[in-house]
Amino acid sequence: MTLTRTAKRKTYTIGCLAIDGTYFCDTLEPAWRDLKKKHKVKGRTAIPEGRYPVVITWSPKFGQWLPLLLHVPQFEGIRIHAGNTPDDTAGCILVGENRRPGQVLDSRLWERRLVRRLASRPLGEGVWITVG
Repeated sequence: MTLTRTAKRKTYTIGCLAIDGTYFCDTLEPAWRDLKKKHKVKGRTAIPEGRYPVVITWSPKFGQWLPLLLHVPQFEGIRIHAGNTPDDTAGCILVGENRRPGQVLDSRLWERRLVRRLASRPLGEGVWITVG
């Protein structure tokens, strides 16, 4: 997967998620901050650019199976899940359709599609996300 950030605003970040090189959906994250120059604001900072392994694990918080990013510097528990506004993310990546400024819509639909797509990969095949 590749997450390309397309709009870095004061309170949110919009991006496009691609799987195997093909556009999949839009994303919403908290504000992007250059962590080399600025400090992290807990729950209000997008994860740093990089390449991270992704596993699908049970989320006690959400009560369902969701993608979890591993080894994200300075962050823990980063998931890809449903939500509509920056208030719905504490550093996580929200999926949906960016049809309103600062929001993604139809996020539960896109969350289900993503989990189904990742779960359908061959057993043992690694999943990675490149964030840039």
